[in-house]
Amino acid sequence: MSLHTLGLNHATAPLAVRERVAFAPDALTDALRDLTGGRKVKEAAILSTCNRTEVYFHGDDPQWVTRWLERVQNLARDTLAPYMYMLPREQTVTHAFRVASGLDSLVLGEPQILGQMKQAVRSAEAAGSLGVILNRLFQRTFAVAKDVRTQTDIGSASISMAAAAVKLAERIFPSIAGQRLLLIGAGEMIELAATHFAAKNPKSITVSNRTMERGEKLATRFSAEAITLNELPERLPQFDIVVTCTASTLPIIGKGLLERVIKQRRHAPIFIVDLAVPRDVEPEASALPDVFLYSVDDLAEIVKDNLQIRREAVMQAEQMIAEQSAHFLRWLEGRSVVPTIAALSDHHDALRAMELERARRLLAGGTPPEEVLEAFARGLTNKLLHAPLVALNAAGDAERAELIASLQRVYKLPDSSSGES
Repeated sequence: MSLHTLGLNHATAPLAVRERVAFAPDALTDALRDLTGGRKVKEAAILSTCNRTEVYFHGDDPQWVTRWLERVQNLARDTLAPYMYMLPREQTVTHAFRVASGLDSLVLGEPQILGQMKQAVRSAEAAGSLGVILNRLFQRTFAVAKDVRTQTDIGSASISMAAAAVKLAERIFPSIAGQRLLLIGAGEMIELAATHFAAKNPKSITVSNRTMERGEKLATRFSAEAITLNELPERLPQFDIVVTCTASTLPIIGKGLLERVIKQRRHAPIFIVDLAVPRDVEPEASALPDVFLYSVDDLAEIVKDNLQIRREAVMQAEQMIAEQSAHFLRWLEGRSVVPTIAALSDHHDALRAMELERARRLLAGGTPPEEVLEAFARGLTNKLLHAPLVALNAAGDAERAELIASLQRVYKLPDSSSGES
C-alpha cells in the first residue's frame, strides 16, 4: 500500500467549490469509518478547513478515493477533477510538513492550521482510522512544524484573517469605536476576531451561538452580551458589523432577511465578514445596496498586500522541511522490508526449534553431550544453508551471478571468480 494525499485548497478551487467539499466536524467520524471500511484504504485522516479539504490515506487506489469523496459529498462524477490534486508518497510527506508549518496557507505563516491539523488527527484516532504509517507521519509533521516556527521568522509578519477583517471594516466606517459588533459562532476564528475587534473598542459586542452556554463563555471574556441564533432575525438590524463563522452546512443569514434588515436600518450600511466554509451568508446578498459582504477569498488580497515575510525565512523553512522529508521517507522505505524480516525470522526460528528438539531426543537417549552439540551445530548449519544452495544450483547463469553477488554482500564473503559452486 502507498501513501497519498487527495485534496483541493484556496489555490486550486474557488470558495463555491470548497464549501461543497468541506466536512462538518461532527461528520468526520462517520466519513472516516466509511472510507476505511473496505479493503481499498487501510488508514485515513481528513483535514477540512475554510481553505482546504485534504484526505491523507494509506492505500492502493487513489482514484477510488476520489470517487468516494464525490459520493460522500453528493457530487456528480468528475465534478472535482479540475480542482483536485493527488500527491504520491514523496510529495505527501513534504506537503504535510509545509501545511502544518504555514507555508501552504492563504495567510503565509498563520498558526491556526497546526491546531486544525491536530484536531484532524484526533478525529482519525476517534474513528479508528489512524494506523502506524499516518500516526508516524503526523507526529513527525507536528515536530517539524514546531521547529520551523521556533527556528525561523516564518510567522513573524503574518496577518490573520481576523486582523484583515478589522482593516477592511476601517475602510467602511470612520471609526470602529462607534459601531455595534455582532459575532456569530464561538470557535477559534470568532475568538480571534473578537480579540482584534475588541482592541478597537466598539460601542458594543454581542455573541450569538447555537448553544447559549458556549456563547456566554466567550461573551464573558469580552464583557459582551450573549444571544442565541434564534434571536438573529429580530436582533440583526441593531448591528453595524457582523463577523460569522459557524459549522452550519446551510446559510443562517439569507438575502431576504438582509433585505428586511436594510429597510429597518433605514439604509445604514452593514458590514459582514463571512469566514465560514460552507458560507453562513447567502452570497447573493452581496448585491444588496448598503450590504458590504466579504468572504474568506475576498480577504485574501488584503492579507497578501500586507505580507512582508522575509525571503530568507521561507528558504530556511523549506530547507528544514526537505531534510526532514528525506529522513521520514527513509523510515518509510524501511517499513517495506518488515514483512520479509518477520518471515525470515520465523523461518529460521522454526529450523532452530527442529534441531533443538532433535538434540533433546539424543540427550534423553544417552548420547554424550559433546556429540549432541556437534550434531546440533552441524544440523542447524545445513538447514540454514539449504535454501540459498538450492537457489544457486537451480539458477540460470544471469540469475546465479546476481545471487552470488547478493550472498557476498550479505555474508561479507571474499569476491571470487573461481567459477560455479
